Amino acid sequence: MLVMVPVICVIVFKYAAYPGLRMAFMDYKPARGYAGSEWVGFDTFRKIFTDADFLRALRNSLVFNFLDLAIGFPMPIILALLLNELKYPRFKKTVQTILYLPHFLSWVIVASVAYTLLKPQTGLINVWLTNIGLIETGIPFLTEKWHWAASYLLLGVWQSMGWGTIIYLAAITGINGELYEAAYLDGANRWQNIWYITLPGIKGTTITLLIMNLGRIMGSNFERLDSFGNVQVKEFQYQLAIYIYEKGLSAGNFSRATAVGLFQALVGLLLVVASDRFAKMLGEDGLI
Repeated sequence: MLVMVPVICVIVFKYAAYPGLRMAFMDYKPARGYAGSEWVGFDTFRKIFTDADFLRALRNSLVFNFLDLAIGFPMPIILALLLNELKYPRFKKTVQTILYLPHFLSWVIVASVAYTLLKPQTGLINVWLTNIGLIETGIPFLTEKWHWAASYLLLGVWQSMGWGTIIYLAAITGINGELYEAAYLDGANRWQNIWYITLPGIKGTTITLLIMNLGRIMGSNFERLDSFGNVQVKEFQYQLAIYIYEKGLSAGNFSRATAVGLFQALVGLLLVVASDRFAKMLGEDGLI
């Protein structure tokens, strides 16, 4: 009975929507409904794959998501290892709280704070860098595409790394303490404990989270992109979430929006299955 409510929610909000995927193969008109809309097969997909805007959005999504993964994935592991080595519990809890609080902030709030701090002329960061003599003119962190790309990625890492740290810390607490005692008696130092005990002990958690993150490579966060978007950085900001909104939902072309979403889901599923099989080849349990 306790499990029934979340199971019903999953069925209603996840699986009950599956029949609507046929919209991707129709010239769907809301006024006509499914019965009155024309069946067009793969025509919508052919139009999408020959659309230059879609190809640009796909390229940007892949590049930024891979960079997000490459930069952001190791950070929670590093932070968890550092926090695990702290000897003072009160200081450790304070640092943990500071680190994972940004996870609960919406991207609108994060972006508004970032724009305030990173303004070229009056932003606190640029003013400080100018005062200490590192720069002469303000850096356009969020108004020039290359600076925007770096700022976008680093802010993403800052917002998400605290939550991932909690997961790895939980995995570290599950490691048998007798292993550390035995290593201490054998003369192992802290770095050797981390390399030979802690990292192997969280390997399963690391691989599981890596597989899940690979499944999101094709995705993109509309709230994050829209909050940091402006005309000057449109070339990099234009990703699949923006494409779906502008060319699909905003234009009333629900078939195109559904087709792109289905394409993202299928590629994400293939990546998860492939990475799961690869993990099993390496001797890990995998997810599937």
